[in-house]
Amino acid sequence: MAKSEKNKTIDITIEQGKEYLDRCISLHSKTTIENVIDKTILGDTFDVLTKLPEKSVDLLLVDPPYNLDKEFHGNEFKSMSDDNYEDYIDSWITALIPTLKDNASIYVCCDWKSSGAIERVLKKHFYVQNRITWQREKGRGAKANWKNGMEDIWFATVSKTNYTFNVDDVKIRRKVIAPYKQDGKPKDWEETAEGKFRDTCPSNFWDDISIPYWSMPENTAHPTQKPEKLLAKLILASTNKGDIILDPFLGSGSTSVTAKKLGRHYIGIEQNPQYCVWAEKRLEMANSDMSIQGYTDGVFWERNTSSLQNAKKKGDI
Repeated sequence: MAKSEKNKTIDITIEQGKEYLDRCISLHSKTTIENVIDKTILGDTFDVLTKLPEKSVDLLLVDPPYNLDKEFHGNEFKSMSDDNYEDYIDSWITALIPTLKDNASIYVCCDWKSSGAIERVLKKHFYVQNRITWQREKGRGAKANWKNGMEDIWFATVSKTNYTFNVDDVKIRRKVIAPYKQDGKPKDWEETAEGKFRDTCPSNFWDDISIPYWSMPENTAHPTQKPEKLLAKLILASTNKGDIILDPFLGSGSTSVTAKKLGRHYIGIEQNPQYCVWAEKRLEMANSDMSIQGYTDGVFWERNTSSLQNAKKKGDI
């Protein structure tokens, strides 16, 4: 059955996307940063990491397989005992360490079951700075338990104090419920064409993220795709333009695409050829559409709101 015209989900096959797969590279020996920057590397993470240049990465973004039985288009991840999963985490963290600069930052995504193990492993190797919890606005209900509507992201750094954090770049614009004036002038808020808003410092609880769905151009058929808006916050906070971001479990390419849209460099590693096709397709799409849903003109907006400028661009007004 043909998809609806409104369904923008990227789900082309490997055969249909051969031109995209051909853009990916494989590594057979130790290489330089010039050979891997802004590339999708097709291969096993543990093998590829031994060939990457040392101390070349400014930001590590990791969305590993959670400790669940999960099928990833031909590749299956089997749940393990808690101890074995913690050993698995430690194995790829240890392999990644040589690639990181002395002032690099690390973010690792996880669910509630694996969150404790992630923290314990990160504490062994880095300085844990915080835990972000973000609200997934969709998910299956549970009749005999609480619906799992949250996920965690652990924030760690190589150095205790020498790391990038651009707080002004990740403020969120919120509607002002009770506007307060001082000497007749707005205090900490501004009047816009859409109403009264305040730009607030970000907390470690995020309730403004929308999971990609079928009508969003960024959506793919990947079962655990992370939203570009979520990754944009991490990238803007912990890198500067021109910095290099590594994602060792790239999936459908969200990290690489978001990095490209924000003027950063990327290195993505993915072992599934199908996902490499989708990643390269999205990178090509970014050449003509650099927008990130929920982020416009340097401002993050609350869920289900958009800026006046964004509405104009879409032709909604």
